[in-house]
Amino acid sequence: MIAHPPPLGVLDLSPIPSGSDGRTALTNTLDLARAAERFGYSRHWLAEHHNTPGMASSAPEIMVGQVAAATERIRVGAGGIMLPNHSPLHVAESFRVLHALYPGRIGRGIGRAPGTDSVTASALRRRAATVGAEEFPEQMYELLAYAGDGFPADHPYAGVHAEPRDVALPPIWMLASSEYGARAAAALGTGLAFARYLNPRDTAAIAREYRETFQPSPARPEPRLILAVSVVVADSARRADELVMSGALGLLRMRKGFPAPVPTPEEALAHEYSDWEQDQVRRYLRAQVYGEPMVVRERLRELVAETGADELLVMSTIHDHAERVRSYELLAEAWGLR
Repeated sequence: MIAHPPPLGVLDLSPIPSGSDGRTALTNTLDLARAAERFGYSRHWLAEHHNTPGMASSAPEIMVGQVAAATERIRVGAGGIMLPNHSPLHVAESFRVLHALYPGRIGRGIGRAPGTDSVTASALRRRAATVGAEEFPEQMYELLAYAGDGFPADHPYAGVHAEPRDVALPPIWMLASSEYGARAAAALGTGLAFARYLNPRDTAAIAREYRETFQPSPARPEPRLILAVSVVVADSARRADELVMSGALGLLRMRKGFPAPVPTPEEALAHEYSDWEQDQVRRYLRAQVYGEPMVVRERLRELVAETGADELLVMSTIHDHAERVRSYELLAEAWGLR
């Protein structure tokens, strides 16, 4: 059992509910951020996804500024910036500007995945999408150079600086859902934000390896782990069982190549699932933490004990915005945030 529960944060994909639209989804993100601040959450991170009808989170660097402006204290960050889609200089300058405007509140989560399909990734990068993964180490090197002592004198970018150069860059959190990202975080001396909702089976082992192999850096002398968890909380177990099915059907549609806005629980429960789909739903539910507040609290405490997580990021895919906000409120109360 953990003596002192770690801070809770929000991971927000700006979900678009069926029957609604992207503008409403982005407005809902601002509303959720204000609510999360009232509830006592420590962070609100915005994701990056492209060409996905169920998510409006296509420009996290813009939404980070909007959420920071709509709140007063909560730390706001990108969870994350998918580096292969951007130039390191652009990322560095964007976050220097944000950090100048909201000092001490901005976070940078950096990922190596495109956050979309290969064709869309190619459209974003204007080059072959397969090149992105190969370029990632070089991109990270450039990003760290802009934040640190710059480039060697013989480097082509030796005279290039991310402006405004007198503003510090927030420390990097490496996003990961596998050993690769965790090992990169350990080798570079960055924080690790691990997507447990994508890889629940190997989370504890990967977290342990990250801590054991961590190499201290000027920005972070010790390892620090954020565990991102998919959570649905409701006033009753029955309602939680219903709400969680929206995300299950939404994921099925995405995997079958027909992504769509988040379905209602009623639509998800009425769907006739094939044998393959039932198996996928079972796998999905194993990665979720859902139920009444105290049940969810105890399961999250178990995950913290298993992984040694320093913080939790909570992602909730719920069709109705009011029920989504209520889920975060119930968890905050059970966790003792207020």
